Amino acid sequence: MTERSPAPGGLALVESLVNTLDIESGGDALDTAEGRARFGLAEPDVAAARELRESLRVALLAHAGHPPHRAVTPLGELLAAAPLVVTVDERDGSASLAAADAGPLLSRVAAAVAEAVVAGTWTRLKACEAVTCHWAYYDRSPAGRGRWCSMQVCGARAKMRRYRAKDA
Repeated sequence: MTERSPAPGGLALVESLVNTLDIESGGDALDTAEGRARFGLAEPDVAAARELRESLRVALLAHAGHPPHRAVTPLGELLAAAPLVVTVDERDGSASLAAADAGPLLSRVAAAVAEAVVAGTWTRLKACEAVTCHWAYYDRSPAGRGRWCSMQVCGARAKMRRYRAKDA
């Protein structure tokens, strides 16, 4: 849906997971073996991955100043089940947070969110305000006020609706 470049660091995982669902068409990449393989998911893991995806979408909508698209399990509750550990590089003493168990998707997402919080990039990952889209995108605008995943698609549609409403 978007012409934007992927989010930086671990946020690319979060962005990619949220964007497995095309709200407008209803297509869900997690329905396919190829789509699940991108995240290391087996068939029994799909329900939990979908729950995580929609909780992430609510957080990304909040980053853009929008209300939840539906009721979901709070993201904090889900991420609490994914313990993180502090790792220290013995060569230079630098420290970082990492998933205690790097296999599960939830653990990898928790580590990505923690990394983004530390880097100050977490709130730049947003969900498109278009109700038929809600695609995740990384807002690289100088002021951090991006509203749509794509100015050419969702932005243009919104502006055209506003224009037509003025003429009515």
